[in-house]
Amino acid sequence: MVPQFTLQAPLKLSPHAVIDHLKQLWEHPEEGANSSATFTLVVWEPAWLEQHLSRLGLLEDAVMGMQRPCLMDAARRAIGAYGLPTATAPLSNTLAQALAAQPGENGAYDDLRGQAIESSISELQPHRMITLAPTLDGEQALDALVAAYCSLPEENSGGGSVCGDVLVLRGGVASIAAELDLLPRLIPPQLPCWVLWEGALGEHMDIFERLAPAPRRLIVDTALGETGPSLRILAQRIAAGQAVSDLNWYRLGGWRESLAMAFDAQDRRTALSHVAQVDIDVEGDQLCQGLLLAAWIAGRLQWSLQTGRQQQRDSSVYRFRRPDGVMADLRLVSVPVGFPKPHAGSVLGLRLLCQPPDSRELCVVLCGEASGCMRLEGGDISSRDLVEEIVPLIEGSLEVQETRVLTGGHDTTNPLLATTAQLADRMLAAASQA
Repeated sequence: MVPQFTLQAPLKLSPHAVIDHLKQLWEHPEEGANSSATFTLVVWEPAWLEQHLSRLGLLEDAVMGMQRPCLMDAARRAIGAYGLPTATAPLSNTLAQALAAQPGENGAYDDLRGQAIESSISELQPHRMITLAPTLDGEQALDALVAAYCSLPEENSGGGSVCGDVLVLRGGVASIAAELDLLPRLIPPQLPCWVLWEGALGEHMDIFERLAPAPRRLIVDTALGETGPSLRILAQRIAAGQAVSDLNWYRLGGWRESLAMAFDAQDRRTALSHVAQVDIDVEGDQLCQGLLLAAWIAGRLQWSLQTGRQQQRDSSVYRFRRPDGVMADLRLVSVPVGFPKPHAGSVLGLRLLCQPPDSRELCVVLCGEASGCMRLEGGDISSRDLVEEIVPLIEGSLEVQETRVLTGGHDTTNPLLATTAQLADRMLAAASQA
């Protein structure tokens, strides 16, 4: 983390006093302290799961809106304590909703959302970081907390300090919604602005629409909400031309890279034109990640979607037409697991069956590093060439993944994500309508 000193200690103000206070702060800063000309980051950080865990006495640490081991441990204990299926992902919306239904008074707990900034984000020296922190009490009055920090200049650099400010708006959802008109006055128009939506897509859409209009750049996580609304909103925003990044898409990086490397060998590349069947296993019934991977494969192979249907409660089958006119099937299967990954719907395994006309069938199986994929390894493989690879876990917390997006600085959506999201949304719609 860049060494820092405090220019403005955290100060509690009324929301309407914030604008004048920040104006005065930067009009008369300490000598050598310059406001950074980087970007603004606006964060919707409900942290419902953390708040309910604290309310029920299951999380002794402060509410911070950050992923950390104590949160994972408390969430897994809650899954067992309240009799939820063992396949429930610790950070899933399902767990947060289940805890919300449990009785219990709002106990006192420290709320440090927006104040404890991940070091990887701090090192980017944002000009302004605005955190909207809705509370469990939906009618709680809104208050504001303002602070400012400066990075210490490097020795012999001859330059002044680079400074930025931090603003936290905390209160009930109704109170935040009532004061959102303040936000445009707090976002410098000359700098890029990212909106990081850390809640489920589809919830509080009135706030979402006002918070994240284009040309603000949007960062979402389709793993946090229900499959249908998450994919639909992702596809709609991309189709409208907004720059969108999906953290769930970035978690698929290892799967995409491993599959590409499996076909690096020259004698396997021709088999890609003859893929006859694809099977993808995912954890639980949140299918966003599985659909994104499926759509990426179909898109790269230039397949066109023909039909989709929900074959059973736990599986969907999609039929595609290959460029040579031959039909290929893609099956997405929901698999319960005993110790799921933190986010709902993580991919467990992938199998491609290729049937070249003049050679043996080729079966490519990718397995997750921490999960394995015994179901996909089954069947008669004696007559096939088998290629099996282990997909490594992507290291880094959610905050580190967010930093990678911010570091890229893109003002457009990744082209691969853009085409993939549209196809994934069509696939889900086809299966739902069948």
